[in-house]
Amino acid sequence: MALVDEARPRVRTAAGSREQVEAWTSRYARQAFTLDFVAALLGGLMAFGIRFRYPSISNPWSTPYIVLSLGLPFLWTGALGLGRGYERRLFGVGPEEFRRVLQAGFALTALVAILAYATKTEVARGYVVGALPLTTAFGLYGRYALRQRLHRRRKNGDYMRRVVAVGHRAAVADLIRQLRREHYHGMQIVAACLPMMLARGEDAVREIEGVPVVGDFDGVGDVVEETGAGTVAVLACPELDGVALRRLAWQLEKDNVDLVVAPALMEVAGPRISIRPVAGLPLLHVEHPELSGGRRLAKTIFDRTVASAALIFLSPLLASIAIAIRMGSNGPALFRQVRVGRDGREFTVLKFRTMIADAERRKAALVQYNDHDGVLFKIRNDPRVTRAGAWLRRYSLDELPQLINVLRGDMSLVGPRPPLPDEVAKYGDDVRRRLVVRPGMTGLWQVSGRADLSWEESVRLDLRYVENWSLTLDLQILWKTWSAVSRGSGAY
Repeated sequence: MALVDEARPRVRTAAGSREQVEAWTSRYARQAFTLDFVAALLGGLMAFGIRFRYPSISNPWSTPYIVLSLGLPFLWTGALGLGRGYERRLFGVGPEEFRRVLQAGFALTALVAILAYATKTEVARGYVVGALPLTTAFGLYGRYALRQRLHRRRKNGDYMRRVVAVGHRAAVADLIRQLRREHYHGMQIVAACLPMMLARGEDAVREIEGVPVVGDFDGVGDVVEETGAGTVAVLACPELDGVALRRLAWQLEKDNVDLVVAPALMEVAGPRISIRPVAGLPLLHVEHPELSGGRRLAKTIFDRTVASAALIFLSPLLASIAIAIRMGSNGPALFRQVRVGRDGREFTVLKFRTMIADAERRKAALVQYNDHDGVLFKIRNDPRVTRAGAWLRRYSLDELPQLINVLRGDMSLVGPRPPLPDEVAKYGDDVRRRLVVRPGMTGLWQVSGRADLSWEESVRLDLRYVENWSLTLDLQILWKTWSAVSRGSGAY
């Protein structure tokens, strides 16, 4: 069976071939090892200096700790190696790389404690308490800095993995758009394989979002060889059942090509998913999201504690912004608007006023200039926005009064975007799912493009948060919010 028709575009192998990926991942692993070695050396020497003071270095009691400080880098890198902290599939994306560094730190601390107890060796607790946490902290920072450097290179198109997408047209198009927007994943779709009826014949699809369609499901292996791709991404489709996927995995195994499969439940991930063997079959078990109980109580306590501290700390800034708004235009400093919260209950959201006083009355005349399709109303160069308001919006400072909404319990620090009542009136049944949790000051939509996102993409991100929310995810989003806000992109 021929792979492609004569009219089909052919894909030329360029940056991101398997050989180039092997080269940069090897280099990345060496750099990570070097940073880990230096982190342990610094951690050990700093703990020695804090515990024993450098003038006492000639003291025989401190000599074993000098040796231990010099040997700690070897113990640390060995622990990371045993804990698979240098697996190349972890590089560049996801929390697993950092989790394994933390696990190595805990494991090494526990090992030292157990050995000291078993051998009745006197160990200076001050040294252990200092050396291992410092080593872990330096190691985490080194990995973070290395990842940020990798993300900057990927933004320029370097260090990418070539991927062949396999699935139906709509799913492939969604994946292409998402990976182009979130370039830090390091995956570049170079070719697509569609079902035979769409991949062949005169009416066949020639390309999707600029990516050539060069084969059908039977020719995936040939497409991989032609493009030099190192990864095949299989999207949910009925044509590729378990038997077909197993045969494809065997075929790709010979060339050491990665196979990633998107489950039908696209937005469910993390601890909610586990594989349980039943009657010899590996079944994917999906837990229900925890929308009540202890975890939600912990989230509420965290939200209100942080909001209280932030209001106290930021009070001079809040007062300065309020004065600047009053001096720049007529009207109150605060803008109040009815929004819809959890379970469809309405509340009054507080924001710094960024528009002229009669902005709501002028909205009807501007509907034709809406830059968003669907439910949202946004204008990139809204004439109602004041000069101070444009600056506040750029850096999301207009959202700070919502800390009061968090204290009241109307909102959370992290959650879906709080919608307007007229937006909710247009919701379908699926979209209403985003109302089962409190809306947030920030969320996945904030760190993934802000107002540049389409309505469908904003909804997808909100639903993803609802299905996978956790306090750890909230902390990750809060951390990323600083970067998104400082760039000021997508805010208008």
